[in-house]
Amino acid sequence: MARSINLSLTDDLRAFLDENSGDGTLFSTPSEFVRALIRERKERQEAAELRQAVLEGYDDVLRGRVLPLAGDLRAMVAEAKRRDEQGWG
Repeated sequence: MARSINLSLTDDLRAFLDENSGDGTLFSTPSEFVRALIRERKERQEAAELRQAVLEGYDDVLRGRVLPLAGDLRAMVAEAKRRDEQGWG
């Protein structure tokens, strides 16, 4: 569902928007350019969250908070939660 939003821009930002949209640019309209910027920001944020999750997983390995793969992922998740509550020792 498409929804509209109105933005107030400084003269510098409007000039930047105009330079990056229209004839001779990758984006035919300012809306396309703004949508691309928002998508790019969303992708960067998601990538940062994924990097953080990888780092947390690496930290778990370093601290010995790992379980052998036993084939039943749900059971492994339940066991990991139980150990998080009661301790991994």
